[in-house]
Amino acid sequence: MSIYTVSQLNEHIKQVLTSDPQLSQVWVRGEISNLTKHSSGHNYFTLKDGNAQISCVSFRMTNRTLKFEPESSMKVLVFGTVDVYTVRGQYQLRVLDMRPDGIGELYKAYEQLRNRLQEEGLFDVIHKKKIPPYPSKVGVITSPTGAAIHDILHVLKRRFPVDVLLSPAIVQGENSAESIIKALGSLNQTDVDVIILGRGGGSLEDLWSFNEEVVARAIFESEIPVISAVGHETDYTISDFVADVRAPTPSAAAEIAVPEKTSLTKHMESMLSRMQQAAIHIIADRRHHIEFLYSRIEPEKFAEIVRRDMQRVDELSSRMDMAFGRAMESRYASLGGLAGRLNAVSPLNTLERGYSIALKSDDHAVIRSVDDVKTDESVDVRLIDGTLECKVMGTRSEKGNKAENGSRS
Repeated sequence: MSIYTVSQLNEHIKQVLTSDPQLSQVWVRGEISNLTKHSSGHNYFTLKDGNAQISCVSFRMTNRTLKFEPESSMKVLVFGTVDVYTVRGQYQLRVLDMRPDGIGELYKAYEQLRNRLQEEGLFDVIHKKKIPPYPSKVGVITSPTGAAIHDILHVLKRRFPVDVLLSPAIVQGENSAESIIKALGSLNQTDVDVIILGRGGGSLEDLWSFNEEVVARAIFESEIPVISAVGHETDYTISDFVADVRAPTPSAAAEIAVPEKTSLTKHMESMLSRMQQAAIHIIADRRHHIEFLYSRIEPEKFAEIVRRDMQRVDELSSRMDMAFGRAMESRYASLGGLAGRLNAVSPLNTLERGYSIALKSDDHAVIRSVDDVKTDESVDVRLIDGTLECKVMGTRSEKGNKAENGSRS
């Protein structure tokens, strides 16, 4: 007989339990009690029925994928694997997935998600995109075999024939949420003007795909306006709240998506009539205005105005010529006076009166004093009719009797 330590025994029990394929993947129905939400993100609770209970642990990674928030006294379906917490020697159910059990619990999960998304602002009017008034192509997401597509096509054909692009999707059961998201993404890569997303009526469980958070966020992120038409008039889903427009039925969604052909034709005829009346009124008004102008300015009167203006131009031209002539005479007189004053101080007039100017021969500087030259230095004497080339023989100052060499120049 083998002797185990406590740890060895617990590990052996764990191996026995976890190796049983019937216990590795199991669905268990029960009611949540003693729920503890740890700061680590892990949840610990007891799953019980009327006669027994089992400990459960739901780790953070699993909790992130849950579509609702677990609460005490909530009836749930838990999918998981039987495990052993060897530290305490306690067997437990390790949760891999969890879903509300029963209509009441589904409504509770629905309310939780609706309140949370509303707090995030996904339902705010500010985010709603306008439906184009005259779309050329309508995208439809629904089952290709359901009654909804036939209702939509019938209404579109009757009201306002447009191109329709069907993006088929699974609208109930497993993988339906992923199918709807894929269809939305596909239509957002096309040139459709508006998208109708919907299906016919059903139970809360049947319509649950349209209450999935991932579907709601895909609708919110769609760049093309989305009309939600899920179920009957009394059915409301999360998709209805987050969509740009909610329609009570798929047929009503088609009526919202396109205008009514007959009403549009009447509107166009009314607009055409109003345009014609406006054009007639404008033409008549302009005709009256032209007739009024013609009565005020007859041809002979117009010619008289032209002749008068021509004469006025000639008169102004003559006055301008006269003004320029007087200005020129005044300028000539002023120029003559300035020339006379300039001539009075001209050196040439001084030479005509018998005076001369003595200049140095090398640089032609004016000689103003006897001190400016030396004996034997060459000088030029400028007269009225020519120049004398001279040499200084000596100098004599008028201020005294001192003379150099006793000679004069």
